Amino acid sequence: MAEHEFDDPPFRAEVQDFLREHWLSGEFRQDHPAFRRMATERGYLYRNVPRKYGGSEQQANPIRAYIIQQEFIKVRAPRELPGRSIDRVVPTLLLFGTEWQKDYFVPRTVSGEFVWCQGYSEPSGGSDLASLRTRAELVGDEWVINGQKVWTSGAHQSTHMFMLARTEPNEPKHAGISYLLLEMKQPGVEVRQIKQLTGEAHFNEVFFTDAKTPKDWIVGERGGGWIVSRTTLAFERAAVGAADGTSVLFDRLVKLAQTTQLNGAPAIKDPGIREEVTRIHTMVQAHLAEGQEQLHRALRGQEGAPAGGATTKLYNSFITERIGQVAQRIIGDTAMGSIVADAPGPARWINQYFNSIASHIGGGTSNMQRNMIAERGLGMPRS
Repeated sequence: MAEHEFDDPPFRAEVQDFLREHWLSGEFRQDHPAFRRMATERGYLYRNVPRKYGGSEQQANPIRAYIIQQEFIKVRAPRELPGRSIDRVVPTLLLFGTEWQKDYFVPRTVSGEFVWCQGYSEPSGGSDLASLRTRAELVGDEWVINGQKVWTSGAHQSTHMFMLARTEPNEPKHAGISYLLLEMKQPGVEVRQIKQLTGEAHFNEVFFTDAKTPKDWIVGERGGGWIVSRTTLAFERAAVGAADGTSVLFDRLVKLAQTTQLNGAPAIKDPGIREEVTRIHTMVQAHLAEGQEQLHRALRGQEGAPAGGATTKLYNSFITERIGQVAQRIIGDTAMGSIVADAPGPARWINQYFNSIASHIGGGTSNMQRNMIAERGLGMPRS
């Protein structure tokens, strides 16, 4: 497929001019919210969010969305607020939310006033979300919630949670789950941080003891949360599996290999390192080709490939882990003694490797992705 099919040179130049004037010039380096507001006004961010909810409400255009992503990543300009808020909550609410839910939650999420965490995983459930035990009972005009979530990314910094809770205990396990929204700052919610090997504490345990949320803070039908959650996870996998991020990370690995001495010469001259870098380059190109295939489908008005998000997410996990492994070989053992959160220099690559291992879990484990690829993509029997 010709590369020019995936380009719009006048629009790319327009985006580059905007970034050069407002980001690379340093005008908004210390004020990311103001930069995001300006970029939204120009139609570059929150393109799928209606203007009345704080977005730019642009007509769907996969080519332009692709160009914006490429150019913003290239200069490390702020894009949509990272994480669960924009990638998952906003599109889910736009699809399933009531009008008042959209009016109340979406603008505050886009502005950053509301920051969300995801309450899915539980200690006894592993990757089987349908086995969850957290209960929500409707008492008057409120849901009363009891139970526990674990591996909840960013819960200690979040104002709200979107969660799955069992509201119909007598129904089959998939049918008895509802999708609820919850304020984190209340007496019935306790957050305990989980310290990682790198010194970070990104993950949390969250305990609910008679926590409360209003009756109408349910998204979708009562007992229909499983369907809503499938949509949220699809958005999540697309976000965590984006190919442009792995391409940028690979470029940094190449720079590391070119500028770091190994056995008295730049590491890139070592035959073993060169072979590994070449292998990763091939994987990155395949990852980018997968993204272009999905883009091509979108341009033709076709649905995405079956299990396409799972394929992209799975490949992303292996590429980032492989990059971390090669970076460790290049750096050697000297950085191991300085593993700290937000560490500069070589130690940052060690942190990147440890975090890449976690990517095999976040957004659904790699084995779950393989199952989806086998069943939905290849049509293999569930057994």
